[in-house]
Formats: sequence, C-alpha cells, structure tokens
Amino acid sequence: MTLDRGAVIGRLNEAVTLLTERMDARLIPEVGMNIVYALPDARSKADVAGVLGRIVRLGEAVHPVGEIAFGASDHMARIVITTMRFDPSIRSAANIRFAETILPELENLLFEVCSFDREKEPPGVQTMDWGVASCCRESVPDIIYDRGAVGKEPMIRVLGEDPVMVAHNILKLSNRITYAQL
Repeated sequence: MTLDRGAVIGRLNEAVTLLTERMDARLIPEVGMNIVYALPDARSKADVAGVLGRIVRLGEAVHPVGEIAFGASDHMARIVITTMRFDPSIRSAANIRFAETILPELENLLFEVCSFDREKEPPGVQTMDWGVASCCRESVPDIIYDRGAVGKEPMIRVLGEDPVMVAHNILKLSNRITYAQL
C-alpha cells in the first residue's frame, strides 16, 4: 500500500497532535524540534513532510509554529532519507533534546540505541548523512544520538516506520522523565 501526500500529512498531523497534547515540553531542544514522514519512494526533502518552522517550547507548552507541509525540514529529511537507504520501512524521524540522564531511560525502554561522534566526521561529508549511515550499517536503530560539537547542539533522534509510532516512543520516554532533571 502506498500513501499519497494527503495521507502522509494526515498521519503526521495525528502525531503532532499527540505530541502537542502529551509531551513534556522540556524534551524540545534549543534549536526546536521537528517530526517528519517520507513518501515511500522519497529521494529529496520535497518528498518528506514536516512542520514548517518546527515545534517549539512556549512556556510549558509544546507548540507547532507552522502547518505540516512537504519540504519543511532539510535536516530531518536528510536523516530519514538516509535511514531509508538501509531500511525502506523506516520513513519517520523526530529530534528531541539530549541529556545524559535520558540515556539510561532509553535503555530501560529497550530501544535499540546508537550514537556517533561529530568530532570523527570525515571531511567533505554532511554530518547527518555520515552519522546516521554509520549507525545503520547492521540495522536501523530506534534511537540515534550525538553529544554535539562546537556550535552544534547535542541531539537525540527517534526513528520509526511512521510518525504516530515515533510520537508514541517519544511519549513513553516523556512519561519516564517527567520527574527527572533535564
């Protein structure tokens, strides 16, 4: 079954609604958050839907800045397109705030976790293409994180087959860290 653009936007809207209503806003990174969903044959950011202007923290609320549209996120689109080269069924991704205190919770939730070191990035490649690919060689994990670099915020990326699955995984984590120090 192939999803058309309207169905991709509809499913992504469902995921954004879940996050808006139930996610702990402290999981939103300083640079903002996005969640994306790719068409089955995605080749460029034009084939990947996301939230225009990202999702931000507004006080204690999770607030999508703009509407859901194709081509809304170059960064997250590159992540999901790279994962699809290794497993075409993994068509959705979201970024959330990194904190050392979150890592044990990811393990407790039995997520498959992988990380990469931005300092080891070879010259002439894009960080996300290289970092994500380095984590997907054997299989695509549920979580890919990095601890940042000069001028680059550390980040956790949650991957999945569709955005509602990704949102549910973020909410599982959100429920675990509600009382943890972020």
